[in-house]
Amino acid sequence: MANAVQPASTSTTEQLSWRQRIWRFEATSAPYLYVAPFFIIFAVVGLFPLIYTAYVSTRDYSLVRGDLGGVGFQNFAFVLSQPRFGTALRNTFSIFLLSSVPQIIMAIGIAYALHSNLRAKTFWRMGVLLPYVVAPVAVSLIFGQLFADQSGTVNAFLTQVGLPAIGWHSDTFASHLAIATMVNFRWTGYNTLIFLAAMQAIPGELTEAAVVDGASRWQVFRHVTLPMLRPTMIFVVITSTIGGLQIFDEPRLFDVAGTGGSDRQWMTVTMYLYELGWGSQRDLGRASAVAWLLFVIVVAITLINFFLTRRIASTDSAPARRGGRS
Repeated sequence: MANAVQPASTSTTEQLSWRQRIWRFEATSAPYLYVAPFFIIFAVVGLFPLIYTAYVSTRDYSLVRGDLGGVGFQNFAFVLSQPRFGTALRNTFSIFLLSSVPQIIMAIGIAYALHSNLRAKTFWRMGVLLPYVVAPVAVSLIFGQLFADQSGTVNAFLTQVGLPAIGWHSDTFASHLAIATMVNFRWTGYNTLIFLAAMQAIPGELTEAAVVDGASRWQVFRHVTLPMLRPTMIFVVITSTIGGLQIFDEPRLFDVAGTGGSDRQWMTVTMYLYELGWGSQRDLGRASAVAWLLFVIVVAITLINFFLTRRIASTDSAPARRGGRS
C-alpha cells in the first residue's frame, strides 16, 4: 500500500513544480512581451529608416538615376554651405519659439481655469480639443482667409480701426506669426488636456492646506500647482520641441505654391528637405543629409530644454519646500 501511494505523491509534486515554473515564467516575461510589439514596430518603421537614411546620406543617390556611388560627407558639406539651409533653420527656430512658448503658457492657464469650479465641465473640456481633430488642410484654408494679404479678415479689421494692413505673405516675421497662430490653434487644446490631467492628480490635501494657511489662488497656483506639474511640463516641452522643429504641414499649406514664399520667408528645414529630395534636384542623398542634421539638432535642443526645464522647475519648487519645513 505504501508503494502504491508514493508515485501519486511524486506526481503531485512534479505537477505543482511545473505550474510554478509556468507561473514564474509568466511573472518575469509577461511585461517584456507586452512592450515587445512597440519595439518591434519601432525597429521596422523607425530605427531601420534612420539607419538607412544615414547610409543614403553618404551616397550620390538620385531619385531618377539611382545610386551612383559613395561620396562620403560631401552631401553634408554641400547642405551646410547653402544659404537656403541657414534661412530654413532660422525660420524653423522662429516659428518654433513663436508657437511653443505661448502655447505652453496658454495651455497651463486654460487647464487651471478648467480645473476650477465651472458649469458644464465636460463641454468645455471637450471643446478645447476640437481644433486638434480638425484636419491641417481645413485649418490652412480657414487661416488662409484670415491672413490673406488683400481680402483677409485680419487686414480688414486693421484698416477699419485705422491701422495699416500687414503683408502676411511678404513680411518674414508676419508670416512666422501667422503660421505660429495656426500651430497654436491646433495644439493648445491637446496640451491643455495633458496639464489638466496632471492637475487632477495633485492631492487635494496640499491645496486645502495652503488655503487654510491663508494662501491666495495665485499663491496656490505658483507654490503648489506649478511645482507639482514639473514632470508634465518637462514632457510637454520635449514633445513640443520635437514637433515644433519638424513643422511641415502649416508652412507648406500657407500659400498655394507651397514653396515657403517667393524669398523663402517661411521655408522650414523639413520643407527644404522636401525640396531637395522631391523638388527640382531630386537628390535623395542631400535630402538624407538634411534629415540627419535635423535629427541631431532636434536631439540637442530637446536635451537642452530638458535640463533647463528641470532646473527651472527645481528652483521654483525649492522655496515651497523650505516654506513647508519652516
